[in-house]
Amino acid sequence: MEYVRLGQSGLKVSRLCLGTMNMGTPQWKPWIFDEAQSEPIVRHALEAGVNFIDLADFYSTGVGEEVVGRILKRLARREEIVVTTKVGYDMGAYQNAGGHSRKHIMDGIDGSLARLGMDYVDVYMLHFFDVNTPVEETMGALNDIVRAGKARYIGVSTMYTWQFAKIMQVCERNGWHKPINMQLQLNLAYREEEREMIPYCQDQGVGVSVFSPLARGLLTSDLQSTRNQTDLFTAQMYGDTASREIAASVARVAAKRGVSAARIAQAWVLQREGVASMLVGADSPAQFDSALAALNTKLDADELHELERNYTPCDLINDYTAGRRIAREARPAQGVFADTVADLGQAANQAVGKAA
Repeated sequence: MEYVRLGQSGLKVSRLCLGTMNMGTPQWKPWIFDEAQSEPIVRHALEAGVNFIDLADFYSTGVGEEVVGRILKRLARREEIVVTTKVGYDMGAYQNAGGHSRKHIMDGIDGSLARLGMDYVDVYMLHFFDVNTPVEETMGALNDIVRAGKARYIGVSTMYTWQFAKIMQVCERNGWHKPINMQLQLNLAYREEEREMIPYCQDQGVGVSVFSPLARGLLTSDLQSTRNQTDLFTAQMYGDTASREIAASVARVAAKRGVSAARIAQAWVLQREGVASMLVGADSPAQFDSALAALNTKLDADELHELERNYTPCDLINDYTAGRRIAREARPAQGVFADTVADLGQAANQAVGKAA
């Protein structure tokens, strides 16, 4: 296992981070593992040298923290692991059940610590950018949590670069603790964060941890998993032609090497400049081994060209574009332009015919 400092902090984390969204209770979602099914995966990751564990209060509506907390207590010494959890999504149907108000953040950290059975988390993270709460209120509350010893550091996840800049600026202005980690989505089929967010994090000394390196299973060439058959977000995020062509390229490179497609896709993420750690949401110890192998898989120039040649720009994937993203395919003309476009196309075909 390789270890790196998270940004400019002194915190050292493994380059592979164990993602735990699939651990908790299947009553939340049908693809979630219970405690007995989750423990072998956690054990395998720890034995492989992983010290970085990612959670969120939202996973299985709190049960995920309870399950993983009990497993970690049995398998690891608290001081030897780096535990992060996130706050923001609704934990109930009542007012102030979610968001990043001071009230919910303070309630959130106490609830997470109780469920985890821990005195502190190493990194307490915002799950998104709450546009309905003043950023000063949110970051002031997080600063107080660090000063109270309930979290060692703070982090953020999934937002626009300008929103993250607001967070960094308000912390600088008030002398508050700044985030040391940005958790974002990055894979061969979704690279938009390379334009601004990752360079900004590098400039500001913020460590980047990446989730969804396999594009929710698309890049493994297996879309028949229980999750992808029951999770409509997969089709919304990666249902376009460009994504399918990228997946085909991954399969070609993998076949040429004689290794799994997952290993190739994960190796690409681990080789990206500015990426400190990659989350691995494995369904089995064998799946985790694919990520381990990817650490030592170096892609050459021809392989990188094949993997990257089909990528085209797309809408950002975040909470604010959910349900409104435009696929990377031309939309049909409509209204007064529909007939005009059809006529132009017909005229162009006739011109080509005459020229021939």
